[in-house]
Amino acid sequence: MTHSTINISTTAEDHHIAKLTALAIGLHMIEAVIPSPLPGVKPGIANIVTLFVLYEYGFATAAWVSLLRVFASSLLLGQFLSPTFVLSLSGALLSLTALSLAQYLPKKYFSAITLSILAAFAHIAGQLIVVRLWLIPHTGIIYLIPIFALAALVFGLINGLITAKLIKNN
Repeated sequence: MTHSTINISTTAEDHHIAKLTALAIGLHMIEAVIPSPLPGVKPGIANIVTLFVLYEYGFATAAWVSLLRVFASSLLLGQFLSPTFVLSLSGALLSLTALSLAQYLPKKYFSAITLSILAAFAHIAGQLIVVRLWLIPHTGIIYLIPIFALAALVFGLINGLITAKLIKNN
């Protein structure tokens, strides 16, 4: 019986993406054990890594890190293909869409802080759309928007400030 092996060539960039993704997964796992005052309200500290990667390595690498984090974290937490996974993925996809469009904005006026806030709003919008269309198809969801918008503003600002500091120190 013969065994064939598959050799996969990896680059230094692949290893770098893996390290950054591992950092994002670690932050996500830490965040998962922190109690939340309201269901669905989390600081999104793993998004600091995504924003940092966006600035240092570009959109494609940031998208890889973000999506790998969503999939790997959901597997590690036993949430793969659950509503929680779908919410996380929808938030990440809309956030990445916003960041991909934002890269064309004048950098003079749009810093890591503004992009973080924009991404946080897009993330929560993606989640609320899924909640409204799939999980709780009721118009009452609209009453939650101010609470989640405030959380997105606060956590987006904090994460943006941290990202800006990391970029400056890099």
